[in-house]
Amino acid sequence: MKKFYNRKKELELLSNADKLKSKHSIMTILIGRRRIGKTTLALQNYSSSKKIYLFVSKKDEHLLCEEFIEEIALQLEIKVFGKFTKFEELFSYILELGKTYQFTLIVDEFQELGNINNSIYSSIQKLWDLNKDKTNIHFIACGSIYSLMKKIYEDKSEPLFGRADFKIDLKPLKVPVLKEILYDNHKYTDENLLDFYCLTGGVAKYIELFILYDVFDFESMLDKIIEPNSLFLQEGKNRLIEEFGKEYGTYFSVLSLIASSKTSRSEIESILEKNVSGHISRLENDYSIIKSIKPIGAKINSKVQKYEIVDNFLSFWFRFIFKYQSLIEAENFTRLKDIIRRDFSTFKGRLLEKLFIELFKQKQIYTTIGSYWERGNKNEIDIVAIDDIDKIILFCEVKLSSKRLNMNDLVLKSKKLVEKYKNYKAEYKLLSIEDIGKIN
Repeated sequence: MKKFYNRKKELELLSNADKLKSKHSIMTILIGRRRIGKTTLALQNYSSSKKIYLFVSKKDEHLLCEEFIEEIALQLEIKVFGKFTKFEELFSYILELGKTYQFTLIVDEFQELGNINNSIYSSIQKLWDLNKDKTNIHFIACGSIYSLMKKIYEDKSEPLFGRADFKIDLKPLKVPVLKEILYDNHKYTDENLLDFYCLTGGVAKYIELFILYDVFDFESMLDKIIEPNSLFLQEGKNRLIEEFGKEYGTYFSVLSLIASSKTSRSEIESILEKNVSGHISRLENDYSIIKSIKPIGAKINSKVQKYEIVDNFLSFWFRFIFKYQSLIEAENFTRLKDIIRRDFSTFKGRLLEKLFIELFKQKQIYTTIGSYWERGNKNEIDIVAIDDIDKIILFCEVKLSSKRLNMNDLVLKSKKLVEKYKNYKAEYKLLSIEDIGKIN
């Protein structure tokens, strides 16, 4: 049996929500990017009740209803009489069943229902409000198009606003879990952990594929990613074109530049020769694909900021696959792999900083963790971690190789912050790949 990693808190939430359905029906929304493991989580064994799993595919409403009725009959082991051609009729019937049976209803790709019939969410809201207190269903709405799911449940003008009792925003697996996976497969080295972190970003589906093919080192993973018919080659497009719609070209250009270290708005706009403030704002606030980073100690209204792509694999995809699309179309995979090998150390050097930040966060002793630089990218410090309780400020320089680390440079670059936090004890660390396993 395949091991199910982590997700302890999410399973506890689903279990608690499921128990409450004995009093009245409960609605949970489960959102997260494609391939993050939502369906696997929703189908885990957190309930003693039967589960009905319905996947919303892109087809006519009456065909979808026919398919759903077959699933309901099969999974609840009941006979269903009559035909349903509208989802409203079907949902009314499901709620009627909820007066007799206790069960968990999982609707996967829930955001697609609006494309099939734009009145469906109003119908669900009306029927849910009328029947919630008389039925015993745990209704889990799963969705992978982040902006649409947020709109359905968090926009005040939408019918399902305020209807969810619980929300899970499923994130990638954390570094300690990636470490556990490598140990379980007898492939742990600090280098492998960093490469695994860079190329999977903790996304469950990619991890599952690498486990299936027993590939955990950089070269083996690269061979699987860059090969004919690899799912990885179209992954960015498959995931994001539906999110962005017609304007995807500009969004892709912005993301490609951020992935190539053009991380300030002014740099991006000077290259694209257009104002992209709206695109950047939506990428951060609506889609949660990028996040802005300000230097430690910066004022709230400071305009000194950079952007980074949140998802490691997407960052890799835009840096190497989207950028060199012409090589993929020409099926010149050898040349593309050579380019990735040539430039990968620069790419993973940035992600090594991110990995150490994650490890420091896991320790749960620092109140603020980030990076520091001054205007014009001067006096850059890779990691600054502040403990406001014990009054400690930690400065870290991070390099792939320990030979390139320099304590004197780090001390000099930290002078302004040391002065700003003069009541704090200053500590300094030099960190390279071989230190990954030493941060507990």
